[in-house]
Amino acid sequence: MTDQAALRIDKWLWAARFYKTRALAAKAVQGGHVHVGGQRVKAARALRVGERVRIHRDSLVWEIEVREISAQRGPASLAQRLYAETDDSRARREALIAQRRLDRQAAPRPPVERPDKRSRRRLLEVKRSRD
Repeated sequence: MTDQAALRIDKWLWAARFYKTRALAAKAVQGGHVHVGGQRVKAARALRVGERVRIHRDSLVWEIEVREISAQRGPASLAQRLYAETDDSRARREALIAQRRLDRQAAPRPPVERPDKRSRRRLLEVKRSRD
């Protein structure tokens, strides 16, 4: 952790592990998926401790408050110290994830069985007979 007063938002998002690369973080900021204080920002905007950030990734939304500034990407345990997610945001996100899990379990799945040797030979015969 560094004692900087401010840091580019794309670099901080990368260091806080919201995005895998800094380029992806910059692209998300440029695309309007990141808001600071309710305002759309540019990638070079300086982020300071205490500011509120809203991040949209896929259909998930994080509402966080910046706790520390770090320009280095470290382990996930250290990255989690950089911000504090609001309780409301966490509850909404976890409810959405749980709903997705239920939807996925209820959806019909095709059989995952692979054909055995005899079935494969029959399939090959059918394909050869068409040619």
